[in-house]
Amino acid sequence: MFSEQKVRAVLFHLSVLIFIIGLPFILSFTLGYKFDSRTLKFTKAGIIALKTQPAGASMYLNGLILNEKTPATIGELLPGEYNVRVELPDYYPWEEDVTVYAGQVTRLEKIILFPLRPNIKKLNKERLSSFWIDKDNRRVYYFNQDDNYIYTSDLEGDDFEDLVPYASLTPPPGKFVLSQDKSKLLYFNKHQIGVVYLAVKPENLNGRQHFVIDYPRDDIVDVFWHSDSFHIILVSSRRIQVLETKPGSEAIDLVVLNKKNSSVVYDINSDTLYFTDYQKADDGNFYNNLYKLELNAKILPLQDILKIKPGEKQPQN
Repeated sequence: MFSEQKVRAVLFHLSVLIFIIGLPFILSFTLGYKFDSRTLKFTKAGIIALKTQPAGASMYLNGLILNEKTPATIGELLPGEYNVRVELPDYYPWEEDVTVYAGQVTRLEKIILFPLRPNIKKLNKERLSSFWIDKDNRRVYYFNQDDNYIYTSDLEGDDFEDLVPYASLTPPPGKFVLSQDKSKLLYFNKHQIGVVYLAVKPENLNGRQHFVIDYPRDDIVDVFWHSDSFHIILVSSRRIQVLETKPGSEAIDLVVLNKKNSSVVYDINSDTLYFTDYQKADDGNFYNNLYKLELNAKILPLQDILKIKPGEKQPQN
């Protein structure tokens, strides 16, 4: 009887001792702490949150596969570096070394898994030299330099049709710009601007639908439509000019630039050109500045600008 009581006492004290020893671990786990065998201290654990598109990818942590699939969270992680890899059949895997911080969630929620065999579809039904996308009208324009013709389709390659002939440029154009009223398309290289009417045959072109404006002066940097869909704002390596979209049109200088190949942005909604140029300051040095050139009709009608001959002063407001 005495021995049985003694055994019970020993077991009781042993249970109390185990509870006392394990209590810090239990409390630490409950409060989000984890024992770090490297430092022999309790450390606040971190979390990795994973989300992939598409979902259902397998997750690997330091090379070991986990039971969960994405989207999921990996918890109870000691601070430090972890290798995270996600895999999904028929998709390229994603892998990255991730830093986990104490008490924080490291979010990897913008992972896109790309298919091994992407969905590629041929759109054109004729040979093409270049193309241009009209995002507003959801149309594709194809340029065939072999027969100098423009074709068009919707964004899926359907509703394919012959559109209009156009004048080719040598070398081929690098940019295409649709007019505000969607009736004309311009394209250009360093010394030529091509214009093609997409729908109607203008009377002032004797029934033709396209023409080329030669520009031998400087290298053309960029070309923009004015909102009236008739005037062109031309930016060359040394000048900002305006000209009409008609054969033989002569460009009129608006600004002669000190800086070669300035940066330019055109806002067609307000007909405002923003550009950079050098200007000499009071200290004798040249500094790069940003300028705003307003070209809307309220500031100075373009038809008045085009009446000014080179060398004449512009009218004052």
